[in-house]
Amino acid sequence: MDVPEIDIAEAARRHAAGATVFDVREPHEYVEGHVPGATLVPLGDVMERVEEFPTVDEVLIICKAGGRSRQGAQYLRGQGVDAVNIAGGTMAWIDAGHRVVTGDEPGA
Repeated sequence: MDVPEIDIAEAARRHAAGATVFDVREPHEYVEGHVPGATLVPLGDVMERVEEFPTVDEVLIICKAGGRSRQGAQYLRGQGVDAVNIAGGTMAWIDAGHRVVTGDEPGA
């Protein structure tokens, strides 16, 4: 299944416009720094928590570098979720100078 993918600039634009972001990294990675407002659902939990992903709007999926998020987006698309992979992941988000939130809460 083909998974739509966007770069960091487009991800930042969609995030600023209110797009929902899900982070599929592990909790210890998320705590170290994540996209403001991103909800943590580790990749290993996506199948059992699929009902938490909205099916009416596009959702952006992010991980550290783009591999796990691509896998998560592929699965979610098969479940009727309009999931889009963020290429480059959180590392590219940070490298581009975008703000991150630390701790285990999504933050704003």
